[in-house]
Amino acid sequence: MFNDLDATLTQLINDAPAPELAELRAADVSFITPDRNFTPAQTTVNLFLYEVRENRELRDPRPLVERNGISYRRRRAPLRADCSYIVTTWAPGAQGAVQVATEHRLLGQALTWLSRFPEIPGRYMQGTLGPPAPAPIYPLPTTVAQQDPNQHAGDFWTAMGVAPRPTFYLTVTVELSLGGEITGPLVTTWMTDFVVDGDHERPWVGIGGRVLDTGGDAVPDAVVDILDLAIRTRTGSEGRYSFPRVPPGGHMVRVIAAGFTEQTQPLVVPGTPDDYLVELTPLP
Repeated sequence: MFNDLDATLTQLINDAPAPELAELRAADVSFITPDRNFTPAQTTVNLFLYEVRENRELRDPRPLVERNGISYRRRRAPLRADCSYIVTTWAPGAQGAVQVATEHRLLGQALTWLSRFPEIPGRYMQGTLGPPAPAPIYPLPTTVAQQDPNQHAGDFWTAMGVAPRPTFYLTVTVELSLGGEITGPLVTTWMTDFVVDGDHERPWVGIGGRVLDTGGDAVPDAVVDILDLAIRTRTGSEGRYSFPRVPPGGHMVRVIAAGFTEQTQPLVVPGTPDDYLVELTPLP
């Protein structure tokens, strides 16, 4: 995951198209720790990943539920993690004032370019973040030069064994899958049993079904009637319909939708998911 984020940031920096960003586009991109042993061979933008921290403000604790026909997939919401980089620039081929000017100019170009992206565009995604891997559920938001400076920056550079350098901070929030996936059939029948003064009344059954065309696509806004009960509903955007109170036994259902042949068929309650499926044929 983190190496794929590094590759994504490399792709983003190398794509700086404007003429005034030519030095940035030509610079090497490194993620090596910038300590006393860091000796880049050419002009370099270094992004040092110094901290990974859970972002609890962005994380949604609710599980993710995806429907697929008459089945579903339920999984835990991913962890949201802030990946924070210290960005520095290095010009080993220059010395003195020329070196400082080159590094400052390159740092400004990096700041200008990265600030254009409140979210990392999908075209830059690499590895598990991009095709053919499934797209992330959430975009990858960024904050550039907005984080409070490190209160102990001097201690940081002392630990690295090098003189303090001008920097800015880049934070990208990624998602990390926690697994725990569960799959199973959708609930299409539920029953309610009434007891009054110790006597059981006839139970009511709630049912839910779907209206599809012959190609398996949902038919929204179709009228669904249970004829013998004189009750009616309409399908939603996914072609789903439901009736909350249907007595057990045999019934007759009719479905009418614009552009399709009217369909009437028996309905057994309670039944299986296939019993609640209605297929419509397009008009010739």
